[in-house]
Amino acid sequence: MSRKPVTLTFKVDPALAEILDKVPNKSEFVRRAVLSALENTCPLCSGTGILTPRQRDHWATLARTHFMAKCGDCQEYHLVCHAGDSPDHSHGMDLESHLK
Repeated sequence: MSRKPVTLTFKVDPALAEILDKVPNKSEFVRRAVLSALENTCPLCSGTGILTPRQRDHWATLARTHFMAKCGDCQEYHLVCHAGDSPDHSHGMDLESHLK
């Protein structure tokens, strides 16, 4: 069974409306922009920019053994583990139980 498309509307300021008027297929452009934004959100805060108190606690645990570093190739920041591949190192959770 095919699902019927849903129409969404949203408000924009006049300057953005003027720019969007120049886009040949506004619907496709907005659809792709929204999907791209959703695929590129922060995995910890889900794009809100704010951590809940529990997320902050988890982050604090992770931050004890990790740090942010700038990549020498692409210049983007990423997490690096202080402990490396130490056999007694734990990231504070059982990953397998979280994936089930």
